[in-house]
Amino acid sequence: MTHQQRRRALSALVATASLIAGALTAAPYATAASYVTAAPGGPAIPFGSHQIPYVDGVLKPSGSQAAIDRQVIDKYKAWKAAFVQQNCGNGWYETLSPDADHPYVGEGQGYGMVVTALMAGADNDAKKIFDGMVKYVLAHHSSNNSGLLAAEQDKSCKSVDGSDSATDGDLDVAYGLLLADRQWGSSGAYDYKSLAVKHINAIKKSEVNPTTHLMLLGDWSTPGESHYWISRSSDWMTDHFRAFKSATGDGTWDSVRVAHQNLITSQQSKYASNTGLLADFVVNTNSTPKPAPGKVLESANDGDYGWNACRDAWRIGADAVTSGDAASLASARKLNGWIKSKTGGDPGKIVTGYHLNGSALDSGKDMAFTAPFAVAALTDPGSQAWLDALWSKLAASPVDPKLYYGASVQLQSMIVASGNYWVPQGS
Repeated sequence: MTHQQRRRALSALVATASLIAGALTAAPYATAASYVTAAPGGPAIPFGSHQIPYVDGVLKPSGSQAAIDRQVIDKYKAWKAAFVQQNCGNGWYETLSPDADHPYVGEGQGYGMVVTALMAGADNDAKKIFDGMVKYVLAHHSSNNSGLLAAEQDKSCKSVDGSDSATDGDLDVAYGLLLADRQWGSSGAYDYKSLAVKHINAIKKSEVNPTTHLMLLGDWSTPGESHYWISRSSDWMTDHFRAFKSATGDGTWDSVRVAHQNLITSQQSKYASNTGLLADFVVNTNSTPKPAPGKVLESANDGDYGWNACRDAWRIGADAVTSGDAASLASARKLNGWIKSKTGGDPGKIVTGYHLNGSALDSGKDMAFTAPFAVAALTDPGSQAWLDALWSKLAASPVDPKLYYGASVQLQSMIVASGNYWVPQGS
């Protein structure tokens, strides 16, 4: 199974001036003044309102909050123009993934839903777009579990390659639905809350290993299948598990969260004590978990910090700044301390992949690797200059319409680093 095989271009993203001066008043985007307070009938937590602050001690990029928020909106506008499409009719909105192995992948649909819900208020069309994304997801269910999303579609939006699922996409789809429930309520065209709970329960049934409480690679990995005791580090989304527990009241999600946090801590300690880096894939999860010894799903570098694990600093950091959890903070700070030292404080020196000992795999550059470290930097009070350098790099690096993956990670990392991310709990 090769759901997440990537044909990522390793071309450099050319740093140019950010389009901060773009007009924010043109429809469908809200004005800078109107997106900071909830309007009647609008989103409950509009982008830029900063109603749910991060825990004490978290950094933010230097400069005015309004200017920082405008930089995120500019990046969102470029990302949306490049990748949010209506190519297949039926009232669907799809997230296009030109650099993935299929035009539409589950990971991308999850990204689209989370981003659109978080940007509500800055984009007056957010709810309409989100509902079109929901309609697309519901029309493309997995062949193994109808509560999950089929991971891959062709250019005609037809599910292919077995129509089974990929865990990361499903985690973000469920999370996006919870965000939407908090933003708009669930009494409209779609009952977001009930759809979210259905998706969460399907994830528990088919994408959580019941023995280890670790995420499986997809609903195709079943007992006896060769990947059953393998987990992908970029699926270890602890903030999502907190939200799932809150939405369902199911204590299993606490067990899932703790299992992943313990694994992150132990993998960092045992295999990357000087760097904190995690492998793309961890094997032997039923006995002695360790980085993949070579190719187990995608490439000979499955045991390195590659095109999956590059998201880990963002995912771990997002939980750290929103929950203040000691384990997440420690893991994020370990990653931050290493990369700051490795690069000498120059984000331009971050490359596309590392061995767990910190040596570089190659010399390529991509926002998928650079951007997540901005989230980890938020957690260290001594990293203001480093955070500012990262933020400047992210804000000045344009969205490449050929590189959906890097652009999507870049935008979401900027949303978190700007203080505009929040975890839907208690809805």
